[in-house]
Amino acid sequence: MRPEGGNGTSDGGLAVPLAWLYAEYIADELLRTGRLIPVSTLEFRAGRDTLALTIYLSDAAGELSGIRVVSQLDEWLSLTAYGHPWRDWVQTRFLQLGEEARDRGGDDADLELARAAWRWLDRTELYATNLDPARREGAGLDENVRVWTPAWQLGLPLGHLAMHLF
Repeated sequence: MRPEGGNGTSDGGLAVPLAWLYAEYIADELLRTGRLIPVSTLEFRAGRDTLALTIYLSDAAGELSGIRVVSQLDEWLSLTAYGHPWRDWVQTRFLQLGEEARDRGGDDADLELARAAWRWLDRTELYATNLDPARREGAGLDENVRVWTPAWQLGLPLGHLAMHLF
């Protein structure tokens, strides 16, 4: 059944999460263009979901469907930069968007998909090279030293680097 309304819903409540799907598409394209890691890996998914969350949650004005990627890169780069409290920022934005959704009196399909991505990123750990300089001993990065890392912590530098390569 096709939606009747222009806002992505019909009388049956079919919600089309266009903002989330667009954020995910942009993130996917940025990572594919950068060719940092194979698309079929969990690391790629971590990078894509982390970047998609950054894109979706940074859209405070609700204009994601009309966004120009190049004009937003600086903001996304600053949000994914090393040392930025990204996890705290994500939780704060979820609280804000949740309150806005309650005020509108309805569920938000985009927000639910974003929350599902966050749950996966926060609860999934990947066995990867230790990128945390506080835990490393010595001056250089040893790619053979691996640790269990939350998926979002691996996804942040991947997304950040992919944007630099764009």
